[in-house]
Amino acid sequence: MKTKEKILQKLRTAPGTFFSGEDLRAELGISRTAVWKNIQTLREEGFSISSVTNRGYALLEEPDILTEESIRASLSTRQIGQALRVFSVTDSTNNEAKRQALQGVPHGTVFVAEEQTGGKGRLGRNWVSPPGLGLWFSLLLRPHCTPQQASRMTLLAGLAVCRALQKEIKVDARIKWPNDIVIGSRKVCGILTEMGAEMEQIEYVVIGIGINIHDGCYPPELKERAVSLDEATGKTWNRAAVLRAILTEFEEILQENERCGLQTLLSEYRSQCVTLGRTVSCSRPDGEIRGQAMGITEEGELIIQTENGEKAVIYSGEVSVQGFYGQK
Repeated sequence: MKTKEKILQKLRTAPGTFFSGEDLRAELGISRTAVWKNIQTLREEGFSISSVTNRGYALLEEPDILTEESIRASLSTRQIGQALRVFSVTDSTNNEAKRQALQGVPHGTVFVAEEQTGGKGRLGRNWVSPPGLGLWFSLLLRPHCTPQQASRMTLLAGLAVCRALQKEIKVDARIKWPNDIVIGSRKVCGILTEMGAEMEQIEYVVIGIGINIHDGCYPPELKERAVSLDEATGKTWNRAAVLRAILTEFEEILQENERCGLQTLLSEYRSQCVTLGRTVSCSRPDGEIRGQAMGITEEGELIIQTENGEKAVIYSGEVSVQGFYGQK
């Protein structure tokens, strides 16, 4: 970690609290001049840092920027996000992750963009990704699992986002199967999982996540279906802080999965899933299925009790949930 990041990390431990230049110098093993120079660099990057003689430095406000420094400082993970690739603009962070996966970048690498020109949603839809307004990023994982087991990563990612928004933002975020996060009946986040596999062995999994942070990040015509964090809370949120919270929760969930297996996490996912118990309809090539969502399998499939009494297991497709996104 760079000296600048270490100073920022220290100031972040207690925003508004003064840390003396002498204490910073001693803790980091640098000169007082080096402390001052790094503080000046942080100020130039937009960090509001107060300095008072005989008291030291205090962090008053952070700029809403996405840089390696703004993300990495205070990030407590061991793997997820320790390798970062930050872009001012790219076609799609998922595409970037897949390209670099073939070049051998490590497990846990995170790709972040201020803007995507070709952001992707499910079923080939375009994901609007304007600069400075949302959080658009992808995680590259190299799990030891089969393609069938890799589908669980979408569930784990949804749970991580849900946990992070509940803890960090204090909103009642919930999961709409398979890959949406909602606040109330409106969508705040979408997740798209893609993978590269050879025979029955996964080479990599890419999890793309898009979150509406600030007002204006989605088109006006989606007002009844979409919501931003700022809009939902009446506050303005720092995107790097939201990203750190999600990466932290995702690493914890992966560790829980290794320690305890999927069952505990799947039980939590089901409790957070607003789809279950509701009337749903699913469009498939062989026709539409309509009924009540009854459960979710270990492979992430949705179980529907159809109107004619039969059970259908849905792995993918366009699923509408009564009461969400304007569905009657």
